[in-house]
Amino acid sequence: MAAITAALVKELREKTDAPMMECKKALTEAEGNLERAEEILRVKLGNKASKAATRITAEGLIGLFISDDNKTGAIIEVNCETDFVAKNDEFVNFVNSLAKLVAEKNPADVEALAQLPLADGTVESVRSELVGKIGENMTIRRFQRFHTDQQLASYVHGGRIGVLVDFSGAPEVGKDLAMHIAATKPKALTAEGVSAEDVARERSVAEQKAAESGKPADIVAKMVEGSIAKFLKEVTLLAQPFVKDPNVSVEQMLKSNKASISAFALFVVGEGIEKRTLDFAAEVAAAAAGNN
Repeated sequence: MAAITAALVKELREKTDAPMMECKKALTEAEGNLERAEEILRVKLGNKASKAATRITAEGLIGLFISDDNKTGAIIEVNCETDFVAKNDEFVNFVNSLAKLVAEKNPADVEALAQLPLADGTVESVRSELVGKIGENMTIRRFQRFHTDQQLASYVHGGRIGVLVDFSGAPEVGKDLAMHIAATKPKALTAEGVSAEDVARERSVAEQKAAESGKPADIVAKMVEGSIAKFLKEVTLLAQPFVKDPNVSVEQMLKSNKASISAFALFVVGEGIEKRTLDFAAEVAAAAAGNN
């Protein structure tokens, strides 16, 4: 009988995405035979975990946590396959526990977070157990942690849009800022914070449109710069019209309230993830074939 080493358990878990303890039990039953252990898991879990690992997770939930003193907080995105599972109590509790863990333990990245203790195991073992239990793939996509000498405010819209704000001023200003950001989705505080890639992409579009006008080169150049200026005003927080009073900018609103903002994080569930197009008839046919 082959020794049931940690490396062997890890290899089986990576192949099947089954919970760590289930992998160890299967390897013990299979007397260390990896292929036989995989078969045992597939029988026991109905292929749920191994199949789930390859599926797209474009749904999910935003988790937020702020400490009692409003100085430390975290925002996290955890993805799953369907909106139904995103509302599952166990999934919701898992996401919220991760947000708190990020705030308190300050892991360097998703990989480091996965190894932190949680419940009776680690974040990764709890995730794997949920995958096996619920039958959907789940991935921890990203998180951001804030620690400030000022204060934090947050806002979550439907669990799918989350905002964390580092600001100074009255608490209601922080809440207004967070809600404004959720509504307008700015890319940065100021024009300097907008990525060069975003500006280059917008410039390319503006140049093509201006070139089609047939106007002289100097006019075309001015049209392009005007388009870029408009774009930057639309996507930078401080320059945007404040949603509760469009007659003033966010910057003007902050000045009138003797407030300021240092940073913000905006997470939108599934943003940038290519979603699968669901063919219901094909799904039913595939499920029927799998049961034969």
